[in-house]
Amino acid sequence: LQRMLSMAVEVDRSPTCSSRKIADNIFLFLLNIPLRSQREALLNTMESQLLRCRLLEQLFQHSCDVPTASSMSLDKILYFLSHSSVLPQFQDERATWQRWDEMLQYLTSLLLSYQTFPLAEHLHTAVSDRMDLIAQKAKPRLQDSDDISQLDIHLKMNDFINRMEETLGQPFPPQIQEKLFMLQ
Repeated sequence: LQRMLSMAVEVDRSPTCSSRKIADNIFLFLLNIPLRSQREALLNTMESQLLRCRLLEQLFQHSCDVPTASSMSLDKILYFLSHSSVLPQFQDERATWQRWDEMLQYLTSLLLSYQTFPLAEHLHTAVSDRMDLIAQKAKPRLQDSDDISQLDIHLKMNDFINRMEETLGQPFPPQIQEKLFMLQ
């Protein structure tokens, strides 16, 4: 399945468009997966970083009270950090900190997927046109909204941590502290 999805992203002249279409079709399936381990297995085994990025973007858009219309960027990831909540469909008998842990896991995965695939300019082009770009050693082209400061990151992380502290009302488990450090 993952190989077929990866190929489906690549066959179009615009992998960006095809990844959006495929993500739209898979998203409702992802929302209906009952266990975290199953959701993570689907996302972690995905061969297409672009498709993973699109699915996670939709997941966070869905969890925001006010979704943003901006394109995928580092600024948008900070927006998700500030405005996302734990998805109600995923709330089960697990402890509250485990739901926050899952959210942090997906935010980190979104950031990694965004940095490794969509940022690379040549991977936005059709397979047939990539050889020239690879031979030219094309550098990634940053968007204006990818220009964020350390202060922006620090402020958003502090807001996020305060929100978690209010919800959890107890010291963070080591897993959460480690994921917060990695995300920052």
